[in-house]
Amino acid sequence: MPNHHEPTTTPNQAPSEQSSPTPSRRLDARSLRGLAHPLRMRIFELLTLDGPATATRLAARLGENTGTVSWHLRHLAEHGFIEEESGRGTRRERWWRRVGASNDLYTADFRDDPDSRGPLSLYLHELVQLYFNRVTDYVNGDWDDTWRRAGTLADWHDLRLSPEQLAALNAELSEVVARHTPPPDAAPAPGALPVVVQLQSFPREERGAG
Repeated sequence: MPNHHEPTTTPNQAPSEQSSPTPSRRLDARSLRGLAHPLRMRIFELLTLDGPATATRLAARLGENTGTVSWHLRHLAEHGFIEEESGRGTRRERWWRRVGASNDLYTADFRDDPDSRGPLSLYLHELVQLYFNRVTDYVNGDWDDTWRRAGTLADWHDLRLSPEQLAALNAELSEVVARHTPPPDAAPAPGALPVVVQLQSFPREERGAG
């Protein structure tokens, strides 16, 4: 998914992007509308997390028709989110991969554009659902005790911060994740598995006890 800025960054990089300087682009209204579709977002997530795939493989994962998935893949490619993997596959069975660049989404860019409110709302709600599904998959997974002890679902609710303090907190947490992200050419540690880090930090409206 794109890096979502409001105004801080939530890192979300394809496997080949981690810990290396990569180009980035700031999403505009057209590219947002190209991504803001539930199935396209699920397709893009699978290509980001699991690497290249064909329409047939993605359709099997998603329980969708191959022709439908192929149409959405072409749509994502048209808007620059994915590209065909050259030198692999055939004319009938093409492999697709995420483009090796980060996508930055600043919600403030669309504040004065009424035509973008619908796609932006759909995108944000679907993004929350995708994050929820990742947590649910972890909770329902058959993990051994070692991985169960290593994972965590945490909640801190006793902070009172200014916008500047919240932004600083998010920046520092992002730096911690970056320090633990190995370079793409590093050999995985013994027993290593792909790990997802989800950071959700935001203000809430204050309500009186009465």
